[in-house]
Amino acid sequence: MLRSLPRRLLKLLLWLMLSSALLVLALRWLPPPATALMLERKIESWSSGQSLSLKRQWRPWQELPDSLKMAVIAGEDQKFAEHWGFDVQAIRAALAHNQSGGSLRGASTLSQQVAKNLFLWSGRSWLRKGLEAWFTSLIELLWSKERILEVYLNSVEWGDGIFGAEAAAQHHFGIGAPYLNTQQASQLAAVLPNPHRWSAGRPDAYVQRRAGWIRQQIRQLGGSDYLNRLKPQTSG
Repeated sequence: MLRSLPRRLLKLLLWLMLSSALLVLALRWLPPPATALMLERKIESWSSGQSLSLKRQWRPWQELPDSLKMAVIAGEDQKFAEHWGFDVQAIRAALAHNQSGGSLRGASTLSQQVAKNLFLWSGRSWLRKGLEAWFTSLIELLWSKERILEVYLNSVEWGDGIFGAEAAAQHHFGIGAPYLNTQQASQLAAVLPNPHRWSAGRPDAYVQRRAGWIRQQIRQLGGSDYLNRLKPQTSG
């Protein structure tokens, strides 16, 4: 029995790898009905004796405004079109900063954030980091960049129970996501480091400054022309 244990563990590992790959492949076309983070927030509300109402409405790529697409790229991951899921330079810079003391700095790409929000739990551990790397690699391999950004914008948390661009636009500005202007989009992107601390609809001085910086970065990236770099490459 002991001799067969490694073989059983190997079979289990291979089964988990195959099933996770098939799941990610299916989500290349199907809108995720929910995310792991949404379920986590719901369970947290139950444990605190509350019942958090989750708001989320899927918007396909064509209905998401270029202003918001560019705002999150400018604010969160300016090398999104270039990397394969991991920004090695940013990771090295974050490690050096964290080792020097002070506040912890992250270096997650949009692809990594999709992997975490969609499939994993909150917290820090080597197991979670390993799974994050696995799912990030699958997402980059099986999805287009446009699909990654589409899922991100429909899944990211923008307040208590507020998930995705449509719910965020309605909650903070009283409009649908397709009607967000550049300033509103930049304010939404500006609060993403901590949407529970800052409000996109009632921005304080810090959010306003960061939103202004994001708009400047959008111009330096070339505006919405940058999005052409996300289109799948065709041969011939």
